[in-house]
Amino acid sequence: MGKPWRQIDERVPAAETEAGADGSLLFIPGAATPKSDSRSGRSRLSDSSGSATVEQTGLVLLLAATFALAIGFGLATGERGPGREIGSRIANRIACGPRAPDACRHHPAVEAYGWPVARVLRQLAPWPMARPGPDGTPLVPVDFRYCRRQSCAVPEAGERGLRLTTSNRRITYFTEVRDQRRTGGVLDLIWWLYRPGFGWESLRRTVSPEQIEAAAGTRVLLSDSPMLVPLETLDGRNHIRFPADEQPPWQWTVPSSHN
Repeated sequence: MGKPWRQIDERVPAAETEAGADGSLLFIPGAATPKSDSRSGRSRLSDSSGSATVEQTGLVLLLAATFALAIGFGLATGERGPGREIGSRIANRIACGPRAPDACRHHPAVEAYGWPVARVLRQLAPWPMARPGPDGTPLVPVDFRYCRRQSCAVPEAGERGLRLTTSNRRITYFTEVRDQRRTGGVLDLIWWLYRPGFGWESLRRTVSPEQIEAAAGTRVLLSDSPMLVPLETLDGRNHIRFPADEQPPWQWTVPSSHN
């Protein structure tokens, strides 16, 4: 079927949405009152506190597993229960808190490129568009980690089709930034789009200092569409397997980066 990808230069402004956040307080009953040692008159605090620590740790792990199962069920079925938002937030804190606390508060593009580049990357992101697949079915770009079949890349009808597929998958662009400004070069932004059965295409823009300045007020939100996933911080990107006709041109060419 020829090359599985092609490069296109275009610019269309992207849409913006915003989501809220929530929190909760977990109360864990205390351990039994420590008994005193009849011979020494000292309290056996060390024994009771050690027991409480083990019990509390087990309870926290049990709650984390419960939340993970609930979130997994919601993602699989597409149902959005009242506890999904709080569950997602707790799971996010557990997953990324010890690794990189800032990543829990900011978009991954900010972690990878810094605020100025992340803003212009969002502002110049091309508008989501469907393209016909091998059998003529309209397909939108999706996250290959969660969708490898054409059936999960078919856009919803109407305005929802600018954000979601019929399988409740978000429209996704993988991003790459080539910044040569320190050596007198230019700043290139690349959006990599994956459609199952279609392969990869790249959209590339060379950005001027004026465009970076103009994007200074652009918001960079996790709820924005299309979702942006920096390749520079994507773990295991070079070892993900694809069919021969969908092999990513970016594998083994994108260096890791944490701003």
